[in-house]
Amino acid sequence: MYQSNLLQKQRDHHMQTRPHLYVRSDLYQRYGKRCFDLLLCLLLFPIAFSMIALLAGLVAGSGLNPFFAQERVGRNGQIFRMWKLRTMRPHDPGYLNAYLAKNPAAQSEWQRSHKLCLDPRVTKLGRFLRCTSLDELPQILNVLSGDMSLVGPRPMLVSQQVLYCGKSYYRLRPGISGNWQVSARNRSKFVERAHFDEQYFASLSIKQDLRILKATACVVFRATGC
Repeated sequence: MYQSNLLQKQRDHHMQTRPHLYVRSDLYQRYGKRCFDLLLCLLLFPIAFSMIALLAGLVAGSGLNPFFAQERVGRNGQIFRMWKLRTMRPHDPGYLNAYLAKNPAAQSEWQRSHKLCLDPRVTKLGRFLRCTSLDELPQILNVLSGDMSLVGPRPMLVSQQVLYCGKSYYRLRPGISGNWQVSARNRSKFVERAHFDEQYFASLSIKQDLRILKATACVVFRATGC
């Protein structure tokens, strides 16, 4: 009887303490993360707006529309328009397929990661913007509107959903930066993104977001985002 009562007390103590840990994590996911996004965006907006205006002027000077919007998959599978600075020349929709058909190495790279390190569609200025990730700056507007977060999964194209094999992506807002972006951006296959998203979701915290933002700053200054 004594042992039974002792075990029951231990179970009761376990039930009282364990949920508290989950509630704290859940609070950051539900409320804290959004407040963190808004606060940091408002603090950085004057600097970000000045940089966007400068870079947009440089892109426009080359004869291109400086902004580019593309449909991406957001939280709960909702589709939204993600903004970027334009990094590519206008091209025929079939140009990429024709280029890949003539270049087996590029075809293999595209099938593996759905991106090309030496994409022939990218302008010289566009390559600099991509390497420094400065082409992502307009997405601060997506963060303010609630479609994205400063930190989260890499925003996925609608057509890429059939290749994605995880669930955590749909529980979070896509991020300007994220676990995959600073960990294995140039080395992993597209299908491996789900692993990074699951890993990020499992340990979601403000400490982790700050770590990723710090790593993102290193990517910008070292221009290793290509």
